[in-house]
Amino acid sequence: MVIDALGRGEQIIILRKGGIHEGRGGFQMDQSEFWLFSTLFHQQNESVIAKAAKRFKSIAANFPPDDILQLKYFATVADWRKLENEETALKLEGQHIWKDSVIRDRFSWGREEGIFALAVRVHQLTHPINLPMQKEYGGCKSWIELAEEPVSKSAQPVLDDITFETKLNSFRQTLS
Repeated sequence: MVIDALGRGEQIIILRKGGIHEGRGGFQMDQSEFWLFSTLFHQQNESVIAKAAKRFKSIAANFPPDDILQLKYFATVADWRKLENEETALKLEGQHIWKDSVIRDRFSWGREEGIFALAVRVHQLTHPINLPMQKEYGGCKSWIELAEEPVSKSAQPVLDDITFETKLNSFRQTLS
């Protein structure tokens, strides 16, 4: 559902704590450009605001089969911050689709409190790329290495420059 919101231009923010498979170091911001990997895992419609939850059924109905990884979007990181204060993370309300309760849970999950906030410029492919789903892509992790690297030549930003800069400035002002 978050990737749907990113692809619609409703948000430019990805909030990331890190997955179980991240190891002791947790999430690390070590990619400046990446594909958005859509899953229905962890995409529970009760975790998002009502407006986003209404789209869950249509997203699930149009999801590719389990053996296909469909790539529609890639993102470039425009800015990122590690948020070490829950109140600061909650100030981003309205700039993403997660409920506050989910932000609180993710912020305090694990050994260390905190959450990463990434502001990304999302690009949509003219035609989705379908790749075979690999077993090693599964699990709760932030970064995966694709067996074959897709080419992103025919992609356009989902937001025009002015709209993107407005959202990016809002992100930065909220966290300053």
